[in-house]
Amino acid sequence: MSVIPAIAAFAEELTAIRQDFHAHPELGFEEVRTSGIVADTLRSYGVDEVHTGLGGTGVVALIKGQGGGNRRVGLRADMDALPIEEASGVAFQSTNPGRMHACGHDGHTTMLLGAARYLADTRNFDGTVVLIFQPAEEGLGGARRMIAEGLFEKFPCDEIYGMHNDPNSEPGVVSVTPGPAMAGASFFDITIKGTGSHAAMPHQSQDPIVIGTTLVQQLQSVVSRNVPPTKPLVLSVTRFNSGSAYNVVPGVATIAGTIRYFHDEVIEMAEARVRDLCGGVALGYGVEIEVELRNVFDVLVNDPDLSTAYLTAAADVVGPDMASESTQQATGSEDFADMLKVVPGAYCRVGHAGSVPLHNPAFVLDDAILPVGASIYARIVESRLPKA
Repeated sequence: MSVIPAIAAFAEELTAIRQDFHAHPELGFEEVRTSGIVADTLRSYGVDEVHTGLGGTGVVALIKGQGGGNRRVGLRADMDALPIEEASGVAFQSTNPGRMHACGHDGHTTMLLGAARYLADTRNFDGTVVLIFQPAEEGLGGARRMIAEGLFEKFPCDEIYGMHNDPNSEPGVVSVTPGPAMAGASFFDITIKGTGSHAAMPHQSQDPIVIGTTLVQQLQSVVSRNVPPTKPLVLSVTRFNSGSAYNVVPGVATIAGTIRYFHDEVIEMAEARVRDLCGGVALGYGVEIEVELRNVFDVLVNDPDLSTAYLTAAADVVGPDMASESTQQATGSEDFADMLKVVPGAYCRVGHAGSVPLHNPAFVLDDAILPVGASIYARIVESRLPKA
């Protein structure tokens, strides 16, 4: 592995930054401390411009190369944490109750800071680097908000790159899936308005729990009986809330979940089936059922040519045997997809040590990945903006 020596030299400082972020996680659009540290750190590195407030807590910075080129390459990292109570046991465990960096965004932010420091010091490229520190990736629409507030009008990019840590791969393994790589996602919220009663006299109720369990079972038929087997779809019910006492049949139940997809016609069909099933159950039980469906993530589509360029740059860091194209699509979602709809680019995964999956209370990021990710970011800039 050939981590850039200048980045390897300050790897311990990157670890300290990452562990500080980890100890102070903030949810989407609440990343006030995190974005403040990011902005101050970038200024200390001597970048050319630092802009704050885009997308609420977003930070955008510019670094100009030695030449006078007009091409601009974007690098993006996300900053938000998850509403999880940490159980990792690390010495720098979250000090914010119910908040945890369980997806590695503390690492993503730190890796981009590492690349920024190196690029600001060396400026061994011809053009401009646009550093994008995005809030609220975890289903809150941070990318869409930054775009809506003029991200690419104010800071145009010719191409853009992002990355994610991967505890499911071997350390140092880098992969990119050209074309559709990660699923789009819709979230749904369903409210069943029944009639409550004494639990000893349930015949006087329209029991939303019984109705809700029926509906949950019917929703599972969407994947098994409505979707062509060659077109992936995942429908998961993730919340079912109702009731407050042992002896009360409640009047209301709420159900929530997510649908993951790769084809527009499939999600359109799935959303229609969810509405139809809710309508049928409501009619059958004589209750009112409200349904809210909202698209949260687009399908992430990597540009094939830029995917190859990204892998070439990564191979210079991790070695040619450790960087490869993948045909595996992920049913997880990532709102970097919204940026890729506007600007062509690619998104890679970088493996690291550890066996606990993402979004788990015991997840631990391997800090050895920090100089690796920072070096890959730096190399893609130098390769895509070569000096004349």
